[in-house]
Amino acid sequence: MSETPKKRPHRAATLADVGKIAGVSAMAASAVLNRSRTSSRISEDTRKRILDAAKKLNYRPNVAARSLVNRRMNTLGVTVMFHEDELNLYFLEVFNGIMEQANQGKQNTTVFTLPNWDSFEPIAEFCDGRIDGMILVGPIFKEEVSDQIPTSIPFVSIHGNRPMLGVPNLESDEEHGAYLATQHLLTQGSRKIMHVSGPNNLLGSERRKSGFLRALKDAGIPENEAIILQADFTMEHTLPIFRGWLSGKQKADLPDAIFAVNDAAALACIEVLVGAGFKVPGDISICGFDDSLAARSAHLSSVRQPLREMGRLSVKTVLEMIDGSRQIDKDQMPDPILFNTELCIRNT
Repeated sequence: MSETPKKRPHRAATLADVGKIAGVSAMAASAVLNRSRTSSRISEDTRKRILDAAKKLNYRPNVAARSLVNRRMNTLGVTVMFHEDELNLYFLEVFNGIMEQANQGKQNTTVFTLPNWDSFEPIAEFCDGRIDGMILVGPIFKEEVSDQIPTSIPFVSIHGNRPMLGVPNLESDEEHGAYLATQHLLTQGSRKIMHVSGPNNLLGSERRKSGFLRALKDAGIPENEAIILQADFTMEHTLPIFRGWLSGKQKADLPDAIFAVNDAAALACIEVLVGAGFKVPGDISICGFDDSLAARSAHLSSVRQPLREMGRLSVKTVLEMIDGSRQIDKDQMPDPILFNTELCIRNT
């Protein structure tokens, strides 16, 4: 019994294959198909034969090889800390802006995730030639780590927790946004306002707390009368903390309003309050921070950070650093790029 002949494995056509059919060298084929340089003049007839051969073979240029020649991968890296417990709506808002601008600039994006920001070592491994520049979203480096940033490619950060040498940082006026939210609650008649804050070691948490306290001070409310409950930026961690605080309280024990450090914390407060039988905003008013998709969907009042715009500008900035039109001294701390915040009043 004769054996069935084995099928030859399919492989992509090469420049040598195209050149063979067109009767030219692989170098000549490359000059036409990849627009590479050649010292020989190529006639229109030869060019047509090469294009016809490429079409016949369904030839596709080797993008990786072309990138090596041009020394550009046309790919940007985006690094973010990954929370397994819940969807990071803040990152999604920023990343939408990054993708929009990257698409306009004909750039690919590769997302790298970290379990924490304790070391620059994994980030250095990402800079192995596959990307041209890196955008760090919400980096929380310790001081001793922030000086370890690789210099092989340009970096840009969004809401960095501390300045880094040679790294432009995009941030928003969080202190003013928190002031606007608290001031609005005060003008609505609230006097007893709680701030559900984030961790004390984070710059964003401290700025939002500072804006909250400044608004109280301007309204004549002493700082020692401020109600501050330290929680977290995630619903999972805020839920048990706020549930523990609310346990056993009656309507008369509630503050007039809550200003939460972000939308996730605000939504956690609403979930606990409604679950305990209280009405929002009937019994208590609540305002978040970020103006994320979750806030807009839940009609939650929130402080808007222009996260999409920040994502878009981060791409423009890193591309300018890559092509050299924006010069950044790697031994200096660049001035931060500041965005305004605004209050979005909704049903809560």
